[in-house]
Amino acid sequence: MSTVISIKLLLPKDEVYLAGSSIAGQLVLKLRSTLVDPVVKVELVGRGYLEWKEEDNPQLDYSRSTMCRNQAVFISKAQNFHINDGWLDSGVHTFDFYFSFPPGLPSTFTSKIGFISYFIQGTCSGREIVLAKEKRNLLLQGTFGNCGADMNNMDPLVVETRKDAVYLCCFSRGSVILRIYLEKNTFSPGDPIVFVTDISNRTCKYIRKVVFAVHCIVLYKGVNNRGEQRSLEDRSEVTRLESQTNTGPFQVMRVTGTLVLPKPLPITSTRMENEIMSFRYELVGTSKLPCTKSALVGRVPVIVAVPEIEEQSMENPCENEEDNSEGNDSDKDVSEKDLEASDSESSE
Repeated sequence: MSTVISIKLLLPKDEVYLAGSSIAGQLVLKLRSTLVDPVVKVELVGRGYLEWKEEDNPQLDYSRSTMCRNQAVFISKAQNFHINDGWLDSGVHTFDFYFSFPPGLPSTFTSKIGFISYFIQGTCSGREIVLAKEKRNLLLQGTFGNCGADMNNMDPLVVETRKDAVYLCCFSRGSVILRIYLEKNTFSPGDPIVFVTDISNRTCKYIRKVVFAVHCIVLYKGVNNRGEQRSLEDRSEVTRLESQTNTGPFQVMRVTGTLVLPKPLPITSTRMENEIMSFRYELVGTSKLPCTKSALVGRVPVIVAVPEIEEQSMENPCENEEDNSEGNDSDKDVSEKDLEASDSESSE
């Protein structure tokens, strides 16, 4: 029977942290009996990893694939707690911890090829044996830094695209013109993107629907089995809107739409050095030409940026890598009812 009944991390619920901000919480330890010479610590870790498979030599007659991988550690900090007299009595013990996120961290991100993740982990060990641990994933939003200041002054964007169509059934030809207007092209995660679209139908058919979506284009940079640099570009939908237009022959219709960006969201990359992934975004409008297999596609570049927060003038003295911080014992009031639910989760 383990000495540790439960271990629990107390953190704000569903909070999205900004790069350059801080995180504070408590580690709550519930012991069945006295624990001698324990090691109690909390770790903050952020890392990225990517992996994909590609054909080693497409010119060969036989299939031969190789794996491309890359990884990075963005942050790794630990806070060790000082144990008075070298032992912990039975009961409930609480330990306060504090970490600061350095500026320039990338946002939390997950795809079929790679991920960027952050987590807090609390552990209690005795005699080099881990007795209990708990891990909590964090959501982190990257910031743009000083590079994004000039991008807010960019002019509004207007993109026009045209597609011609030939109808053999009625021996006619025509075209469809799509114009997309954006008042600005720099947005923050959670912002609504309001756009205006003019659909000019110069065919003898109806245009029934236009689909709008924000696409995230990720450039992954990896290394294959022979140590060669490789890259892969992948596109995915961030948010989507379908608009029923029913634009008649030789008519022009205006459509106003709104797409809301989710949070958190990787910011648009401005530099490539030391990055395993880079991000850019497009607002894409797509309309199928009536009675054909062709589609009309308009693309507007969109910038996702978050202002960098001001650095704190004073750092918490407890926040040091491998810091020996004073932990609070059972003098703090901790509700026994709150801990009963976690008794069976983390104990070993």
